[in-house]
Amino acid sequence: MPAHVRVRPSRSKGSSLANRPENYDEDARLLAKERQGDNAAPLSVSQISNMLKRTVEDRFGHVRLRGELSGVKRAASGHMYCALKDENAVIDGVMWRGNAGRLAFRPEDGVEVIATGKLTTYPGRSKYQIVIESMEIAGEGALLALLAKLKAKLEGEGLFAPERKRRLPFLPRTIGVVTSPTGAVIRDILHRLGDRFPSHVVVWPVMVQGQGSAEQVAAAVRGFSALAPGGPVPRPDLLIVARGGGSIEDLWSFNEEIVVRAIAESTIPTISAVGHETDTTLSDFAADLRAPTPTAAAEIAVPVRQELMAMLDEYAARQRRGVVRPVALARERLISWSERLPDPKTMVEAQGQRLDDLTDRLRRGLAGRAEQARRALAESGGGLRPALLQRHVVQLRRDLARVPDPGVLARKRVGEAAQALAALSRLLPQLNPYAPLERGYAVVTDPSGHAVTTREVAAMQSGLTLRFGDGTLDVTPGDSAPPAPRPRKTARRSSQDDPASGQQSLF
Repeated sequence: MPAHVRVRPSRSKGSSLANRPENYDEDARLLAKERQGDNAAPLSVSQISNMLKRTVEDRFGHVRLRGELSGVKRAASGHMYCALKDENAVIDGVMWRGNAGRLAFRPEDGVEVIATGKLTTYPGRSKYQIVIESMEIAGEGALLALLAKLKAKLEGEGLFAPERKRRLPFLPRTIGVVTSPTGAVIRDILHRLGDRFPSHVVVWPVMVQGQGSAEQVAAAVRGFSALAPGGPVPRPDLLIVARGGGSIEDLWSFNEEIVVRAIAESTIPTISAVGHETDTTLSDFAADLRAPTPTAAAEIAVPVRQELMAMLDEYAARQRRGVVRPVALARERLISWSERLPDPKTMVEAQGQRLDDLTDRLRRGLAGRAEQARRALAESGGGLRPALLQRHVVQLRRDLARVPDPGVLARKRVGEAAQALAALSRLLPQLNPYAPLERGYAVVTDPSGHAVTTREVAAMQSGLTLRFGDGTLDVTPGDSAPPAPRPRKTARRSSQDDPASGQQSLF
């Protein structure tokens, strides 16, 4: 037995009580037993959870909570789960698919909202939560904060960049209008277009406010872009997205991301005409041009027909003036120059007088030349008398008789040439360079055939050729000094006389 347990004497009737320790606790029993006077049966966990659920739902059947959204997410079923929090507490929230699809804005983390619904519990996790039936942005400040956040996001993606803006067509044939078919906006646009320049208008009716209006506007913009050219419905050359004025809540559909992206992705140049001049939506930044009012959008879309006609008339008049003016200027110059010219009759008379003077001078000149020719002919004819001609003939005959006979002169020249030829023939044998070879002399030549006339040149040659009267002999100069000259009578015979002698040294 433990040391701290002390056994007290039995003070009860039962023998078992006599053995209980002193610090025995009646509530610390091993088995659950009903107590005397206790008529409450134990509850199960599900029973107490259901009791709490009924109590909370009965007490808080309808509540409105203001808080900041956190952890917003949409399940595949379409339900939305989130949490509402402030600086001290957090409560979970759920919004079923039907109510979540009717929201007028896109819930995001950090947006302050007012949620209307009822409190309930979730027994599976022992948690309480609010089942949200409707949700609104808590005040204009929170709405503007959401708008600024969305604007920064889309601007960061480049949807508002100036280089994305396109030039509007000058005179669109077909204009598409996305607006409500029953409001005053479409009537103002049609009236203004009719006053300025009647055009073909295609209206795509949509809701411009309330649940589902953003989806309809975005579908209309994309629908116009999807039209094929030449189809049954004419494809607009220009698109106007218009709505009348209103509060920021009324214009909120044109701040929705789905509308802004549809306008930015439109393949047709778009004018945004939402609200009054002081109203600004994100659609204005995404469109190619913002109009302060729907009526101003109609004025921007088309020019004034009368002004165009007046402009065309002005251009035509300027064209006519441009064609006629040079002709008029040329006519004025011609008149001015013609006034400065002298009288043509006077000019002709002066030239006629000069012609007469030249004609008279020509006549006199021809007569003088004829008279001079007549005198020269008379003078020449006087020298052609027969006696003079006869004397001239006799003189020519005498001169001819004194001319020698041509045959005698020729024979004399031939004789003189024959004598000269005979003299040269006698001189030729004496000038023959090979004639002395018959008398025992020889001609020495080098291998190239040039005559060698000195001993020094002969010693420098590799070989020499001796030409005699009856043939040639090739010799090679010796290395030693030449022998003393010998008498002519002991001269060697030629190689033809002694074939076996071969080539010998000349020195």
